[in-house]
Amino acid sequence: MHYFCGIDIGASAAKLVLLDENQQVVARTIHHSGVDYAQTADHCLADALSAAGVTRQQIAASLSTGYGRDNVPWVGGKITEIACHGKGAFFHFRRAITVIDIGAQDSKVIHLDNRGRRTSFKMNRKCAAGTGAFLEEIALRLNRPVAELNDLAERSTREVSLGSFCTVFAATEILAKIRAGEQVEDIVKGAFRSVVKRIVEMDTLVGDLVMTGGVAAHNRYLATLAEEAFGTHAHMPPDPQHVGAFGAALFALERHEQGE
Repeated sequence: MHYFCGIDIGASAAKLVLLDENQQVVARTIHHSGVDYAQTADHCLADALSAAGVTRQQIAASLSTGYGRDNVPWVGGKITEIACHGKGAFFHFRRAITVIDIGAQDSKVIHLDNRGRRTSFKMNRKCAAGTGAFLEEIALRLNRPVAELNDLAERSTREVSLGSFCTVFAATEILAKIRAGEQVEDIVKGAFRSVVKRIVEMDTLVGDLVMTGGVAAHNRYLATLAEEAFGTHAHMPPDPQHVGAFGAALFALERHEQGE
């Protein structure tokens, strides 16, 4: 049995997926990316091999993607996260879809036709607005763990609107809201709404809406607000945070079958 590896080194987390010849996931791992991406990649691989009971020699092909894809010395090649998120999402939703990936440092809107071919995409890399970094800054200003934000937003009974998409200005605005006596949960919901508004501004929706990435995976209320904004149901793959790594593993398997 041959196995195929995809690793997605993001700015915040490194995700790895190991597939067998039948496209079945046999292991998935995740680590904080840290500052040594090569070492983190080694840890991800070691954990996956141990979990699956597979040796390194059984891996027939591997590809890297994500922010740190250039820092994985043992892969056979690299591929963009745009391609990988599209590939991974289309595997689960085989129809025309718009994939929205909210990452730690950037956000992507990817359009795929009913054969899984990418027709266009938009990417936000110039500003933290609409990304996980924006929510991390909000959590810092509110002195709350990032992991608590989703529950807080869901408990909100009166949304506090934030006028600025800019992370720096929004942080200042939040301090003013706190001084004015606004409830924390209402401020958080307003921050979530700002993230969704920034995504909506990036591009239009074509086909079904699919959301991927760690930010959406850990903040499901973002999907609820996205549904309100786009007026349609937001689908999520079984493991949204690993979609990029899953797509990379699918590409590795495909290239191996084609003899590349």
